[in-house]
Amino acid sequence: MKGKIKKTGRVSYILLLTLLLTIIFAEASEPAGNLQTDLTKLKLEELMEIEVATVYGASKYEQKVTEAPSSVTIITSDDIKKYGYRTLADILRSVRGFYTTYDRNYHYIGVRGFSRPGDYNTRVLLLVNGVRINDNIYDQASIGTDFPLDVDLIDHVEIIRGPGSSLYGSNAFFGVINVITKHGQNFKGAETSGEAGSFNTYKGRFSYGNQFQNGLEMVLSGSYYDSKGDERLFFKEFDDPATNNGIAEDLDYDRYKSLFGKFSFHDFTLQSAYIERKKGVPTASFETVFNDSHFFTVDEHFYIDLKYEHNFAHDLSVMARLNYNYYDYHGDYPYDYADTGAPPYIVLNKDYSRGEWLGGELQISKKLFEKHKFIIGGEYRDNFKQEQKNSDEIQVYLNDKRDSNIWALYIQDEYKILNNLILNAGVRYDHYETFGSTTNPRLAFIYNPFEKTTFKLLYGTAFRAPNAYELYYNDGDISSKSNSDLKSETIKTYELVYEQVIGNNLRGTASAFYYKIDDLITLTTDPSDNLLVFENIDNVETKGVEFELEGKWEGIKGRISYTFQETKDKKTGEILTNSPRHLARLNLIVPLIKEKLFVGMEEQYTSKKKTLAGDFTDDYFITNLTLFSQNLLKNLEASATVYNLFDKKYGDPGSEEHVQDIIEQDGRSFRFKLTYKF
Repeated sequence: MKGKIKKTGRVSYILLLTLLLTIIFAEASEPAGNLQTDLTKLKLEELMEIEVATVYGASKYEQKVTEAPSSVTIITSDDIKKYGYRTLADILRSVRGFYTTYDRNYHYIGVRGFSRPGDYNTRVLLLVNGVRINDNIYDQASIGTDFPLDVDLIDHVEIIRGPGSSLYGSNAFFGVINVITKHGQNFKGAETSGEAGSFNTYKGRFSYGNQFQNGLEMVLSGSYYDSKGDERLFFKEFDDPATNNGIAEDLDYDRYKSLFGKFSFHDFTLQSAYIERKKGVPTASFETVFNDSHFFTVDEHFYIDLKYEHNFAHDLSVMARLNYNYYDYHGDYPYDYADTGAPPYIVLNKDYSRGEWLGGELQISKKLFEKHKFIIGGEYRDNFKQEQKNSDEIQVYLNDKRDSNIWALYIQDEYKILNNLILNAGVRYDHYETFGSTTNPRLAFIYNPFEKTTFKLLYGTAFRAPNAYELYYNDGDISSKSNSDLKSETIKTYELVYEQVIGNNLRGTASAFYYKIDDLITLTTDPSDNLLVFENIDNVETKGVEFELEGKWEGIKGRISYTFQETKDKKTGEILTNSPRHLARLNLIVPLIKEKLFVGMEEQYTSKKKTLAGDFTDDYFITNLTLFSQNLLKNLEASATVYNLFDKKYGDPGSEEHVQDIIEQDGRSFRFKLTYKF
């Protein structure tokens, strides 16, 4: 049966690939002269399809992706609807060079072969409309159901590869993800959405948005989500009558409530988001009691941001922002404190953290001498609360209270040396109260030898400062200990990108990259006491190539990509854990009824990944299929999605805190969704 499923997945992959290539060659063979002649007859929407996308987060101002000093992917709200994406994790795993893992509690990002056990997505900077989402305890970028924004509110996602510390500082290590929300004018009134799916999963959303004649634009939205999850998860590591024969019952539940608001009036924008998410943990991680219903975690995140942005005469613009953030986490961890052979004595260990911080930024940009786009800025962050606590009914193990501050200055210049040659250079200086200062440059040559051809030669450095959790967390020798001697990890990156427009509707990308990482922070187990601890390990290098072809043609939209990546410990020559060598992605949207009914198909291939025990997960194909309709009934959108269509059995590597070497993932599941606009 396993072989049959694998063969079916490959057959579906070949069929979809054949369909896409047929479209490509059909479009490419059309005479250019005919298209030139018919341009005046195209609708506005069709003209928009052949325009080059723009990105803001790559340089902190709007620019064409072909002129950005990085390799960029844009995922639109249309993609989100027609592929049935439920979370930011769904979006990211569909993108070239990205993959995700899931430990039945949190989702983790893998970028170009790199995803370390115990890392809470600290090496990718996550922004919402330019506001930093990574918290000040774990530096976590939340991408699953703990992401504070409902995906229905996303206008587009900017995925910016490569180091971003020259503009953003810490965490912009492998890339920056900037989520741009919809505007009030996208709603033009009220909208409600409801969905139901596998595992008794239900979600509801109500939104209102509009733009008024006095210039005020607003979006208000609230969402509620409830899923029982898989009610009977089997873990072979606990297959014993004393541990319920390895079956975790009713422990995979997931629920959240979230709110979002954005108000714009002339040069001012006020936005705020809130989420509270509770997740049952079925894996008995951190040596807790298996199949105990008391094990859960709660994450709560809130931010409010006020931004002023104005364009003055003579190509001068100013942006200033001020925001307040807080992040709360608490978890109940059941432990058996009974002596060996004695009846169970279950004690709940209470784990808690709270972070609060104020952030501010000022940026000035100016066009100079017709050829320079110059920006200078400064940023300040006051982490006035960084608390971590751990206790049970017996004693308090940790009560760590700290505060810290960070300030930074950055400068960047986009210099048009020639009409077809751009030099983009920038540097940022960061000063951390905890460890000192660091300076990180970025350099990009962007060359257009022909109108539809772009070459990018990219170099940059970045850093990631150790966070409060890695430095100071110690639960009294229950499972973890602190390491206040951690140093920042650093990276140097080299990348060559070739981008080619083919015909009028296709765009190809090829890139080769090499990353060198020093003082990598990794969660390890200290053999002297068997406790988890973060340490700086030896140097690591990543190298690889990526290829992608994407296009649109008469309502058909698709992209296909392949990534080869190899990530090694330079000292031992060993491949890092959770690092697949091969990734392949195929996405295709086909209209069944023009502008009314669409089918969205995804095929995702991930090669085997090394586990902590030295074994390997199986490679796998995952097929997702979505049927999406709009305008069949006035103001109504409907979709039905089947995820993992062929019910492929696969797993992700566990981390140091897990007994499981491989954690099995969900099989086939489904979702139905209705959205109605008033």
